[in-house]
Amino acid sequence: MKSQKQHRHHLVSKRTALSLAISQLVLGSAISLPAYAQDKQTEQKVEVIAVKGTYSKSLEQAVDMKKDNIGFSDSIVATDIADFPEQNLAEALQRMPGVTIERNKGLGSKVNVRSLPSDFTHVSINNLATASGSGGRDVEFDIFASEIIQSVTVQKSPTAADEEGGIAGSVQIGTAKPFDYSDAQFVLSAEGAHNSISEKTDPKFSFLASDTWGDWGALVSFSKAERSNRTDSNSGINFRPMGRFLEASAPRSTQAAAVLQRDAGVIVSDFKDKDETSRIIFQDKVGDRVFQSEQDKWGSTASVQYKPSSDFSLTFDAMLGGYDNTEDEYDAAAYSASSRSTLETIHAYDDTTLAEYGMVVLTDVSYTATQHEFLSKERINETDFTQYSLTMDWDLNGWEINALAGFSGAEKTADYANLKHVAYAPSRTRWTANGGETIKSANPNSIDMYNAADKYLFEAYETTLEEVQDDKYAAQLDFKKELDWSMLPALSSVQFGVRYTDKSKERNYGEIKIQGPSAGDSSYVNKRTLKDSELGYVTDIASGGAYQPRDLNWMQVSNDYARSTFRYEGFYTPFQVNQYYRVDEEVTALYAMSNFDFEIGGLASKLNAGVRAVDTDVTSFGYHPIQNEDGTTGYTKDPVSADGSYNDLLPSLNLTVEVADDVIWRTAASETLMRPALGDIAYKRTVSWSEFRFKDGNPGLKPTKAKQWETGVEWYMENGGILAASYFWKDIEGVVREELTGLVEDVEKRNADGSLDGYYDFEVFQPVNAEGSYKVTGLELIAQLPLTMLSESLDGFGINANYTMLDNSLTGASDLDIPTPPEGLADKTYNFTAYYENDVFDARISYNYKDKYVEYIHLNMYPVYRDAYGQTDIALGYQLTDNVKLSLKGINMTDEETTGYTMNPAFPVMYEFSGRRVSLGLRADF
Repeated sequence: MKSQKQHRHHLVSKRTALSLAISQLVLGSAISLPAYAQDKQTEQKVEVIAVKGTYSKSLEQAVDMKKDNIGFSDSIVATDIADFPEQNLAEALQRMPGVTIERNKGLGSKVNVRSLPSDFTHVSINNLATASGSGGRDVEFDIFASEIIQSVTVQKSPTAADEEGGIAGSVQIGTAKPFDYSDAQFVLSAEGAHNSISEKTDPKFSFLASDTWGDWGALVSFSKAERSNRTDSNSGINFRPMGRFLEASAPRSTQAAAVLQRDAGVIVSDFKDKDETSRIIFQDKVGDRVFQSEQDKWGSTASVQYKPSSDFSLTFDAMLGGYDNTEDEYDAAAYSASSRSTLETIHAYDDTTLAEYGMVVLTDVSYTATQHEFLSKERINETDFTQYSLTMDWDLNGWEINALAGFSGAEKTADYANLKHVAYAPSRTRWTANGGETIKSANPNSIDMYNAADKYLFEAYETTLEEVQDDKYAAQLDFKKELDWSMLPALSSVQFGVRYTDKSKERNYGEIKIQGPSAGDSSYVNKRTLKDSELGYVTDIASGGAYQPRDLNWMQVSNDYARSTFRYEGFYTPFQVNQYYRVDEEVTALYAMSNFDFEIGGLASKLNAGVRAVDTDVTSFGYHPIQNEDGTTGYTKDPVSADGSYNDLLPSLNLTVEVADDVIWRTAASETLMRPALGDIAYKRTVSWSEFRFKDGNPGLKPTKAKQWETGVEWYMENGGILAASYFWKDIEGVVREELTGLVEDVEKRNADGSLDGYYDFEVFQPVNAEGSYKVTGLELIAQLPLTMLSESLDGFGINANYTMLDNSLTGASDLDIPTPPEGLADKTYNFTAYYENDVFDARISYNYKDKYVEYIHLNMYPVYRDAYGQTDIALGYQLTDNVKLSLKGINMTDEETTGYTMNPAFPVMYEFSGRRVSLGLRADF
């Protein structure tokens, strides 16, 4: 990912005073402006109030930051981050206007700005684009501890100086600096959090220490947290097209066709016509799953500053962190579309709900040979994050010179194992109100899948290992000159700069199956039964209470037992050359922009206009298939490469007009881009045996581009109050989608036991830039009101609310031409917080809502929706002494479930519970 050029908005005085105000809030103590900030306080016109940090004051400071920004933006500061209940940085951001998060088993993981997909959001820390080890452009926020963050600004309308890469917006994260404080500071906090399902209590600890000595200053912060969480889910219920049976050899195909005609009146004219067979749907798989996650996260920052005068500073920042997550999944599933099965009896079907697409959904079916599976899965993910940067701020003869050199890197290791036992038998699978279930059928050979351990035969202990190295280097130089020209008095300043970034992602991957007690031995296959292993109830293995989605329990093999039993001495997972890839990307960016101060009809106005030129070069490496002399498939001896490049010119304009006292009208227009995911660029081919398809990378992908425009009015009131409304419009083109680009005929496919499944035609899919464009329009409303402005009797009460509504023009993303909105885009989101605070007590209750959105498009045909979700969180605080505060916080207090469906709520795919989380904490500052 090319670290692109991110503007620091370098008004030194403004940045210093604002960051000072933020820091006083995180420490919760009275501080005063240092001398170098006082020298320029009149320039930035932000009043810094030296009082104890409170939530209302943090809102005031965030509003000041919003008001002073030339473009559309919103901010959150340290008190707000620290005092609200959250499990990581993503959850700390979810209350900002237009910001929502994606949740994974009860944990916020990725950030959406204005409900656009998470990979449309650019993220930087201390002005350096951030690595996280993911294959996309999105950042996995769950690796970052929120306690070490000082402030976050979401920039929604860019300037030419801002690093390109945020069609949705840019999330700019800042950490603390020692000269932000006038005195030595030390802050210590600790808390314990209890999960209602796992019934475990997890510790969290953090501290910050800062001091200055003459021209030098140093700061360190550290945070460590453990999290134990259980999630129960009835899920994995996918649509499967009838081609799975109809394209098989007889008698499976002919029997399926006969049963369709007999029980549902459906006559198939062409078994090979995918447009016909893909509109006849049955359930692919139904699973009951228990997840147990054990997470250990730490993060630290260090900052050393040399500041001999108000005209010069040199700052070294370091940010280190680690995130280890061990997840055990215990899955009892029924795979209806097994290679041995076909339809036996259709008990119920639905030919009305999706009739407009010509689709018939078989909702209750008995199958001849369902593949029942007990799966004990273990995922061990370890991520190490490192970031270093050196910045220089220098005022020299009227020029503001800013320089940056930095590195951001992430190393990620994913160790996966799956112990698989299988029983083939007739059974009946059907949708339920909230998910699905598999029960015994009328066939005398049917089994109770949850209580037949002697029927399940060992198939394999599968392991995979992935290692990812994600590195980014950046160098930047900016120049700014304040002007006072009599010939052009409106021109207040000019600014120009250059940025070079170098990104590289390298990935190794391997997989192997253990099928016996030693390497190459397969003596366990179809001989060892589930009953031969040590079994326990899943609700005991994954500690906690009863299974939440329904009245059910079952016995499985624990992952601890599986690892110790089946991993023989000397075992390792070898990397495979065909899975290797590396992507290198270099970006050079130049920009120039001007700022104007003038009047329009007597109204004070400011204009920022500029242009950014970007040159991008991509080289992708991978091993590619070749034909050996004996006719077998091999791979090139050395990696082969493919190149790609593109150039872009990105103009931007931001205008503010003070139409009345404290009422600002803003307008912004710009062009921006988002580069394709590195995993999509990678020069490689992977295979999905279950979906009968190959997936190729595409080094020639171009970025997704957007033309965007926004206008709005903001009314700033006393005590941090604000009412704001804005309308925005985005025209997005070149969206990356997977499309069918080829066909490989007669591919040999084998079952897990090595037996021949058959020869099939495999489709080749490749990410491409889709033709045409789509429009996204939206309305954003903000109301932040201290209620004392209505009545003195409401002193201490207030509300902080925002609402975002979207509309889009995209249709037809599905291969079946099913109208589908962009993945990740929700029509409406809103956040509402009510609060009360006085000198010793504060209370907050917050509700966050995100409308339904398309999570992915299954098999490139059927849009799968994550259902609308709303969550209630609370926070209570009591000041025990001037320096010590006690807090009680709660997450998901109403214990909301996470749900999803394919195309229509009548066909649910997920019914998931992650429980509520309550924490008790203590914070001391000195």
